[in-house]
Amino acid sequence: MMSVIDQRIEALRAQMKTHQLAAYIIPSSDPHQSEYVAPHWQARRWISGFTGSAGLVIITDQHAGLWTDSRYFIQAEQELQDSQMVLHKQKVPHAPPILPWLRDHLPTGARVGCDGHLMSTRQIERLQNGLAQKDIILDYQLDLLDAIWDDRPELPTDQIFDLPVTFTGKSREEKLAEIRAVMQEKDVDYHLVTTLDDIAWILNIRGSDIECNPVSIAYLLIGQQDAQLFINEQKIPAALQKAFQEAQVICLPYDQINEALAQLQNVTIYLDPATTNVKLYDALNHIAISTGSTISQAMKAIKNDTEVRHIRQAMEKDGVALVKLFRWLEATLPERKVPETEVAEQLIEFRRAQGDYHGESFAAIVGYKSNGAIVHYRAMPDNCAEIENNGILLLDSGGQYTNGTTDITRTIALSPPTSEQKRNYTLVLKGHIGLARLQFPYGTRGNQMEILARQHLWQHGLNYGHGTGHGVGFFLNVHEGPQALGTGATAKAATVFEAGMLTSNEPGYYEPGAYGIRIENLILAVESQETNYGQFLKFETLTLFPIDQQLIDTTLLSEEEKQWLDDYHEEVYQRLAPYLNQEEQAWLSKQCRALLPKTGSAI
Repeated sequence: MMSVIDQRIEALRAQMKTHQLAAYIIPSSDPHQSEYVAPHWQARRWISGFTGSAGLVIITDQHAGLWTDSRYFIQAEQELQDSQMVLHKQKVPHAPPILPWLRDHLPTGARVGCDGHLMSTRQIERLQNGLAQKDIILDYQLDLLDAIWDDRPELPTDQIFDLPVTFTGKSREEKLAEIRAVMQEKDVDYHLVTTLDDIAWILNIRGSDIECNPVSIAYLLIGQQDAQLFINEQKIPAALQKAFQEAQVICLPYDQINEALAQLQNVTIYLDPATTNVKLYDALNHIAISTGSTISQAMKAIKNDTEVRHIRQAMEKDGVALVKLFRWLEATLPERKVPETEVAEQLIEFRRAQGDYHGESFAAIVGYKSNGAIVHYRAMPDNCAEIENNGILLLDSGGQYTNGTTDITRTIALSPPTSEQKRNYTLVLKGHIGLARLQFPYGTRGNQMEILARQHLWQHGLNYGHGTGHGVGFFLNVHEGPQALGTGATAKAATVFEAGMLTSNEPGYYEPGAYGIRIENLILAVESQETNYGQFLKFETLTLFPIDQQLIDTTLLSEEEKQWLDDYHEEVYQRLAPYLNQEEQAWLSKQCRALLPKTGSAI
């Protein structure tokens, strides 16, 4: 019997035949080039059965393929095994080799289709240029899935809400004024903002249209005098409508964006071709277009003093929730096995109890033993592992609080670890500490620093297949640009780090079929000192939760590394203890015990 996925593939092939297409491309994105998308736009997931956040599907009359990167190899192999969908392993990050594949497998003059709403202008340009080498025609006017996706979810209609200046530190009027000042420098009349987190940040609004991302589906067109917000108007409460009027933000229906752009005359508009879908770009082909990164991207990456103060509070809430979770797990495991999904559910409840909680910042990765080696693993009730009082557990999770966004990974031993496990864990820890302790001159980029996280693993012929750090939003997307700690010359990895940037520090190691190791804290770039060589910056670790000392081979740590760990653990205890009862304080004190002799310790 044909699987549901294979039935969908065959239905798409029938549509392709009608439109005389040799291939059809289905990306993971939405019209806003979001990393995570609302169910209405989860087309790649619907056609392939692959639930990871990154990937691209190509369907031909003879082949169905999914391209994704090393974070998802194990997951994709499991999820695709019951269909004809074939996994193509993307070996080079951010560069899926679909162009060579299309040129190799399609005849000269063939037609390839896709939905231009889901592809950025830059992506379409690259595809067209690459396919032109073989006279292959790209038609991006076709949404073929809409005709066969009978139960396609509707667009969300949940209301947005105002995030007060007491949290954001700046009003929407101030942010719009700063953006307009940059627009004047660039000599442009309008700025089109398509990315949902930028719109939320600029207007000090939050929503719930996308799981784990507190954003709302909208477009924003900023002029020199007013701004036009294209959004389903039933999503705007009355009080916020009044506030928008005072800020000269005009609300218009979401689906009128193309028509509004087409009506612009004798003006210059500024946009980001990497995030503006090609259908919107085509609506502007009658006016002058200036291109570059979305103006607010760099602004929102630098957290102001108000945001940082709140983030510190969010870290305390998160740390308390995790103390309660791991104590619950310790008490429960001697009595019974615990499904991975139950750990995620319990953590949500402990976080919710801290107040001002809006949900997870991403679906928690609760990876027991071999599942910990699946970098972006998500436990499901029908097939998750049951945790016992032995082995290694990896927990990567985060919360969305009104105070900010958290993201933390801890790897813990549930029984005495092997010497190899301790060595590998300690190599990861040494890399984590190396970044955390770093002082660097202004102008340093993420790809210049990242080697510090990998060098100790490399010395043993080990590595990991994901980036070391990503930017994090303020009660916004857990993955935020423009900066990153990564290899290569990608735009994010080549971004200069600025004071105020909040970034994850998360090296790891993964033994397929056995266990995974990752240690993740969020670090804030702050000014350090100014010397004859200019201004130096350093990182301040904001995340507050102990690092499991059972897994550390202390003989591999230097005195400086031990001191960093002791100092970190002392801060963890001092910051969290006031929120805990005596039993919880005693547990935390044990977890935060010092490695080096120290007199007068508070713990």
